[in-house]
Amino acid sequence: MKEFREPSLADRREMAAKAKQAILEKARAKAAANSPGFAERQAARRAVSEARDTRAAERKLAKAAAAEREEATRKAEQAERAAAAVAAKEAAVAAAAAAAARAAAAKIESQAARDARYAARKLRKK
Repeated sequence: MKEFREPSLADRREMAAKAKQAILEKARAKAAANSPGFAERQAARRAVSEARDTRAAERKLAKAAAAEREEATRKAEQAERAAAAVAAKEAAVAAAAAAAARAAAAKIESQAARDARYAARKLRKK
C-alpha cells in the first residue's frame, strides 16, 4: 500500500486556481448577456429610462416657468402695494393740509367773531 502524500503549497495553489477558473467559466456560461432576449430587455430598459429622464426634464422646465410666473406676480403685487402706499401717503398729506386749512379758517372766523363782539361792546359803551 502506498503511503498518503500531503499536497504541497504549489499543488494547493494550482488546485485553487483551477477551481476559480471553473467557477468563472460556469458563471460566464450563465451570464445574462448570453441569453437570447437580453438585447431586447436592455433596449426596453433604456427606452423606459430615457422616457423617465424626458418627463423629469419637462417637470423641471414647468417648475421653472411656474416659479418665473410666481416671481412676476409677486413683483407686480409688490409694485402695486408700493403705489398704494405712495397714494395713501399723498392722501394723508392732502388731508392734513385740508385739516390745517380748515383749522386756519376756523381760527380766522373765531377771531372775526371775537373782533365783532369787541366792536359791538365798544359801540354799546359809547
